[in-house]
Amino acid sequence: MKTITRDNCVISNNKDLEFLHSLKHFPVFVGCVEQSLKDDLFADMNWYISKGTGCIQLNPLLPLKVVYQAQHNDSVGSLWKKHHQSFAAFMQQFKCKNFLEIGGAHGRLPQEYKMLDGNIKWKLVEPNPKIPDDLPIKVIPCFFDQGFKYDASSLDALVHSHVLEHAYIPGDFLKKIFDIVPLGKWQFFSIPNLAELLKKKYTNAINFEHTVYLTEPHIDYLLLKNGFEIVKKEYFDGHSIFYATRRAANENKVNVPNLYDVNKQTFESFIDYHEKLIKKFNDNIESTHYPVYLFGAHIFSQYLIAFGLKTAKIISILDNSDFKIGRRLYGTSLFVDSPKALRGKGKVNVILKVAGYNEEIKTDIINNINPNVTFWE
Repeated sequence: MKTITRDNCVISNNKDLEFLHSLKHFPVFVGCVEQSLKDDLFADMNWYISKGTGCIQLNPLLPLKVVYQAQHNDSVGSLWKKHHQSFAAFMQQFKCKNFLEIGGAHGRLPQEYKMLDGNIKWKLVEPNPKIPDDLPIKVIPCFFDQGFKYDASSLDALVHSHVLEHAYIPGDFLKKIFDIVPLGKWQFFSIPNLAELLKKKYTNAINFEHTVYLTEPHIDYLLLKNGFEIVKKEYFDGHSIFYATRRAANENKVNVPNLYDVNKQTFESFIDYHEKLIKKFNDNIESTHYPVYLFGAHIFSQYLIAFGLKTAKIISILDNSDFKIGRRLYGTSLFVDSPKALRGKGKVNVILKVAGYNEEIKTDIINNINPNVTFWE
């Protein structure tokens, strides 16, 4: 597998990267598969920080076709539904009618928007679409890259939700959008609030997909630098930031913020926390007399295992996604069960470290499946 060297800061383009930490032999794909474990690929996840901007980034990068080899994100759960509803309501304030969305996977955002305004046109650019047949949107099945072409003469707004953090060079991504969106028209986007997520020690903040620790000061800088006026922001549940931006006539000259001290401290605290947490979990696994399950067939479990979680006594991974059940989490020997597998099991232990989704998962299991579950968090 040929990797991609990225040894310049993605914010400043300066060659001033300082090594922070490496997670060895990490799975290259965060989804679930039916292939044999021997066919899975692994790579070291090496994190660096720019001395001049404080931007944390991955180097080297993996090929896009390896990282995004199949669709894996179906955004299940009440928090994601609330996110899409809130983001749709945020955009609807601006009364746009003709949309182009980058990404979108399952088409849940246009579904929510059509509940507010059914008289719209919506096209979606997505390399691995899983769009319901009855959803009246046009899908363009490809990556949004520098070669993408689009007639935007009638476009009102370009939209992306939890996509910008996936761009290998975020500034180039925004410059490409600037070149497509007509003067005075809109770019709406939602992006994870990575500063909050990493402070909370959430493992879905940075990974082989989120290769840049892109926080609000650097997002604002890149938007202004690449010719967008920031009209409005809204903060969603400590989870995401919604942006309404409008294309201006020219790029702007702005000073890049340096977040070196705060970002390095946050990252080092994240690493230290997980090293101690895994020791606690491994001690619990060795001492318990009850069955142990792991929740989250996604990056959450892969991170815990990469930090050293012992899996020999773990029965399976639990997940609410019907798409994942019965499959194997890539890079592990663990297969996926529905949480309903806990019904009637009596006392069991569930390792639960799935970022902001813990509470809704615990509530569902305790109230509807098995009240005797002990959660290790």
